[in-house]
Amino acid sequence: MEHVLDLGGTNPFAPAQLGPITLRNRVIKSATFEGLSHGGLVTKELLEFHRALAIGGVGMTTVAYLAVSPEGRTHEHQIWWRPDALPGLAKLTDAIHAEGAAISAQIGHAGPVADPAGTKLPALGPSWAFPNQGARVTRKAKPADIERIIKAHGDAARMAVETGFDAVEVHLGHSYFASAFLSPMVNHRKDEHGGSLENRAKVARSVARAVRDAVGDKVAIIAKLNMTDGVRGGIKLAESIRMAQWLEADGSVDALEMTAGSSLMNPMFLFRGGAPVREFAAVMRQPLRTGVRLMGKRFIREYPYEDLYLLDMARQVRAEVSLPMILLGGVVDRAGIATALSEGFEFVAMARALVREPDLVGRLAREPGTRAACIHCNLCMPTNFVGVHCPEITDQSPRTAAWGTASDYV
Repeated sequence: MEHVLDLGGTNPFAPAQLGPITLRNRVIKSATFEGLSHGGLVTKELLEFHRALAIGGVGMTTVAYLAVSPEGRTHEHQIWWRPDALPGLAKLTDAIHAEGAAISAQIGHAGPVADPAGTKLPALGPSWAFPNQGARVTRKAKPADIERIIKAHGDAARMAVETGFDAVEVHLGHSYFASAFLSPMVNHRKDEHGGSLENRAKVARSVARAVRDAVGDKVAIIAKLNMTDGVRGGIKLAESIRMAQWLEADGSVDALEMTAGSSLMNPMFLFRGGAPVREFAAVMRQPLRTGVRLMGKRFIREYPYEDLYLLDMARQVRAEVSLPMILLGGVVDRAGIATALSEGFEFVAMARALVREPDLVGRLAREPGTRAACIHCNLCMPTNFVGVHCPEITDQSPRTAAWGTASDYV
């Protein structure tokens, strides 16, 4: 498949091609679970969260995280693809398009990162494991489970097209289902899906293939892929590069967004900055709440923040593939965006900075000296289960009633 590249000169705020779609600029709001989907449906709060980003100037905003099946959710109120959810999703995409931005659906299956306590369904992974996010056992996925989940990704992508999404981001990172199969730390199987990297990659490659087969070139397809799990024995960068090369050879994706860290084993490796253990514990169910309070610093580790902190690893992937790439991690000003473009990345992704300042992209375009106000304390992260917001801003209304009532649905 031919991937069109139009850099628009040196202006990151000029239109740019991503697969079959054109974005108004090169800045993408990356996926961060919003915590604004009571009953697994689109609410007015969720619509307004993304509408503010569109008004604020992003080229594309990403709705996170839309599970392909009910047991693949990380929270009981998370949206999963089904007929009841489609009308609200269509209204959401219409609202974003009305503001001139594009919108992407992040789809995936949480695997061992799912919350069986909330979903009342078993968490599924490549191997039996205990404990998982819900302090329960993760069940080893049977071949039939694997085939069903692969198919569900294609079905979800098809529904994304039907509801007006411009892109689909396939979640292959953070120890979610496909990522867990890639990681030798988690995948102990002895069958065709375990052992060699080629075997461990079958689920991720099949998921991406199912999405491509379902939607063709109707929308852009992005793969969010781990470069490292951030733990000894996890996937290595060399293996991730090989996986990226296979995805390119398969023709199943239009772009790569390289990420890092494991929501199961080392979640803060992706984020860098503060590690708010107490705040995380406060939003968790028992017995996890007590466990995190007592032992959380061993799991929720703190890593120093620096701008463009994933660039060194990502540029090694960039050197080995020709697919368009999106640089994630510590993009906070025009200097960082310019560095990304000069290193061969076609787009940049921002998350925490836009949670604090939804209008940041527009101001970056108008005022070149602007720098994000985000201090990377990560206090926004525990809020994603009660309505994500920046607690450092006193006039940013906390969404404490995020799960709302039926009257909050769009």
